[in-house]
Parts: sequence; structure tokens; C-alpha cells
Amino acid sequence: MLSQRQLALVLIAPGLFLVAALFLYPLVFSLISAFTRPDGSFTLEWFAKAYELYSGDIVFTIVIVLASCVLTAVAAIVIAGTLTLGENPWIVGTLKALYRWPLFIPFIVAAQCMRTFLAKNGLMNNTFVSLGLMEPLSAISFLDWRGIIATFVWKQTPFVALLLAGALASIDRATLEAGRNLGASRARVMLELALPQVMPTLLVALVLSFVTMLSVLSVPMMVAGSQPTMLTVDMAFRINAYGDYATANALGVITYLISAGAAIIYLKRGMNQEATS
Repeated sequence: MLSQRQLALVLIAPGLFLVAALFLYPLVFSLISAFTRPDGSFTLEWFAKAYELYSGDIVFTIVIVLASCVLTAVAAIVIAGTLTLGENPWIVGTLKALYRWPLFIPFIVAAQCMRTFLAKNGLMNNTFVSLGLMEPLSAISFLDWRGIIATFVWKQTPFVALLLAGALASIDRATLEAGRNLGASRARVMLELALPQVMPTLLVALVLSFVTMLSVLSVPMMVAGSQPTMLTVDMAFRINAYGDYATANALGVITYLISAGAAIIYLKRGMNQEATS
């Protein structure tokens, strides 16, 4: 008969095997490949090559993801604040029924939808033209960096808003009601009373969104195929066009470092808050 400890190990063994085979092994392989030559000697030439060819794309990726996080935070705060402090039941009910839909749509589907929505003759411009708000000749395509940001914000806002709304629903309502009774507007109550109490939840959601957007390939490839582009497209290009796994893995390590930077900023802020409390 197996003991409880042995039985637990047997039950989690398949999951551990999948994690090791699909995540840990590729991670270790990419790290080794990024720092070694074919003969196994240590080198940084792949990072030099990645920086020489794709330094602009590195900056572009960071700017796009940071801008998307900022806009996602603003949209999520508005949605969560409306759901929590809204007084119009029709608006709150409609928003509650609609805002979560993008959660269930994969990034590749979202990218394809944006291709038909943001194109020069897409749904958005055709709607404006039919309403008389735009001349057909003045229509432009948004299938560039603006389309990438729009797709990321549309896809990630429900995730951040869902976490933020749950955190707002759990705080003491007496504080918020006291602010309203003293004459503060709903926006002021949200920004000055409610938001500081749920800031850790918002930061966690934004860090997770940052890492998610940093790793997406389909959106920058399908929505904006021109240069500059994001690092995921560069990695796919190095592998598919040249079989250059070393440079692609060097770019992957750079994305690891960017992700680690976001996590470190969050952890340092949390540690500073604990030290001051």
C-alpha cells in the first residue's frame, strides 16, 4: 500500500513531467544556447547581434507594452469603478454583461477581428462614413502600432477590471459612503479612497498583463506586419527564415529580463509598503 506522501507524488507526477518537458527544458536550452557557441564555449556575440539588428524593436516592444498597460489600467479603473460605485442600474447591468466577453477570445482571433475592424476599408471607417462623420477619401488604416495597442487594451482590460472589481467589492463600504456623504464625487471617491486600498491588486493584474502582452506573437504579426515590430516576431523570423536559434534565444533572454524587471519593480514596491506599515 502506498503512503499518502507517495500517492501524492504519483498524482502530481504527470503534471511535473509536462512542466519539465514543455517549460523547464526549453527554458534551460534557450539559456544555454544564448550564451554558447556551437562548440560549447561561452560567448556574448548572439546578444551583440540581437542588439545590432533589433535594438529599435526592443525599445518599440517596451514602449508598446507599457503604453498598453497604462491604457488598460485607465480603462479597468473606469469599468471597475462604474460597477462598484455606479448608481444607474441599466448602465451597471449592461456593462457587467458585456465587459468580460474579450476574456474568452484567443489573441489570434482578437488580432483577426482587429484586422477587419481597423483596416482602411474596415468596419470602423465604414461606420464613420455611413454616419457622415468621415469622407471616404480621408479614411486611414490603423493596422500599425496603434492597432497593436488597441488589441492589447481590448483583450486585457476585462482581466484587469475583473480582478479590480472583486477587490473593490471586498473593501469597507462605510468609508466610501462617508466620502459620498461629505460631498465627494464618485470619481474622487474612487481615486482617493477606493483605489489606494486596491492598488496591490491592480499592480498584480498589470504585471501579469505586461508579461502576457510581451509574449504574444499573433497580434503584432497579424495587426502590424511592418517595421518596427515586437520581439516575438523577430524571434519567429530568426528561426523560420534563418534557423538562427542562438540569436532568437538571445532575444528570448532579453524578454526574460524585461519581464523580470516588471516583477522586481512590483516586489520592491510591496516590500517598501511592508517596511513603512
